[in-house]
Amino acid sequence: MSDAETTGPRLTSKGRATRDRILGVAADLILEHGVAGTGIEDVRKAAGVSGSQMTHYFTDKRSLVKAVVCAQADSTIENHRHPDLGALDTFEALELWAEMQVGVMLERECVGGCVFGSLAGQLVETDADFRADLASGFDRWLGMFRDGLAAMKERGDLREDADPEKLACSLLGAQQGGMLLAQTFRDPAPLRASLSAALAHLHTFASDPAVAARTNFRL
Repeated sequence: MSDAETTGPRLTSKGRATRDRILGVAADLILEHGVAGTGIEDVRKAAGVSGSQMTHYFTDKRSLVKAVVCAQADSTIENHRHPDLGALDTFEALELWAEMQVGVMLERECVGGCVFGSLAGQLVETDADFRADLASGFDRWLGMFRDGLAAMKERGDLREDADPEKLACSLLGAQQGGMLLAQTFRDPAPLRASLSAALAHLHTFASDPAVAARTNFRL
């Protein structure tokens, strides 16, 4: 549950479903039109709720956008809990994660990038509170990779000189930058290239020479 929800009014299951629907609609509209191009009335109409319902859950656009940031951070983390990814603590799981990122862009025909990354690009310099929420979300995301890579190092899959923090940043940075380029060019090739490079760099730290030499990935 996000901070935005815990500090708001206590909700029934029906109220929570309504609030979640509003947040989902808001996220979609923001991805399509941007934060500046999405008004609270646009969200209200698209979500099919009354004005009183909107003000019950969100007092103004700022509170709505703040809640969208927190909800998208939660959603991003949840998406990385796919059962096939496990704890992101094997080379195979990290390669599958990269394949999934390319698959997302192929399914969208490269229209729209990472929702959370898009929010960060629009909001990070506009408000200190937004920046703090975005930083917290990214740190949680990086933490999933850090923890997985630390487990690989502890298990001996990665060499002692492997730095889980730096490797986590290289993976997430490749995904974020690659998605933005894929969205801009309407072509998944930049995402494939950036993720392949990040995976190849990761593999150079493998303790098994055969794994370390691998540079081709199914992306």
